[in-house]
Amino acid sequence: MARELLYGSVCNRQCGVSVVSKIDNAFAFQEKALGLRAFRQQVLAGNIANADTPNYKARDFDFSTALKQAVSGRDSRNLQMITTNSQHLSAGANAGPTRLLYSLPAQSSVDGNTVDMDVERGKFSENAIQYEAGLSFVSGQVKTLLSAIQG
Repeated sequence: MARELLYGSVCNRQCGVSVVSKIDNAFAFQEKALGLRAFRQQVLAGNIANADTPNYKARDFDFSTALKQAVSGRDSRNLQMITTNSQHLSAGANAGPTRLLYSLPAQSSVDGNTVDMDVERGKFSENAIQYEAGLSFVSGQVKTLLSAIQG
């Protein structure tokens, strides 16, 4: 695969498809997956930080659905918000890469907070491990490409 990416087929050399674009396409999926993992880590860290905040509602998103949407080009960043009043604020700067959902608590609390620390820490740890696995995979791909370049 690495040699094909670097040197391409006869058609690729004749058709003018650049090596850089092929390498970029090879890493595009991992780029989106790692970006979503990093965003999820921020969301989960926010939930943990607000565990004692009254009426705070824990948030999260379905990673597999968000990744499918990002890969197919249907991520929510491409959606434009319609304003019906000139004084409406734009959501461009604060919008994340996917829509956040509210987590349903297993047990309600007196202060209205829906953060379950055990659940949030578990999600945080699992997401961190999967992020590290993604980085290891990308590192392996880079090493394979360097090996192919160096011969």
